[in-house]
Amino acid sequence: MKITRMNKLSGGKTLAFFDIETDDGILIKGFRIVDGNNGKFIAAPDEKGKDGKYYETVTLPKEMKSELEKMAIAEYEKQV
Repeated sequence: MKITRMNKLSGGKTLAFFDIETDDGILIKGFRIVDGNNGKFIAAPDEKGKDGKYYETVTLPKEMKSELEKMAIAEYEKQV
């Protein structure tokens, strides 16, 4: 798995958007790095439902999400 794009933002809680490519060549767009109350974390791509709530469109296993979070935050901090 690798990060293919990292777009940093200025202002607000969302620090950056990034895309990943899996080892099988699948490209998943729209992950975010968010500056939360307990530090930085990643948020999966989401979509607004008819009820006005947001629902994740990609669900990652806990271990994979943890690995991706470390990789994405390291890449973000390298670019800052």
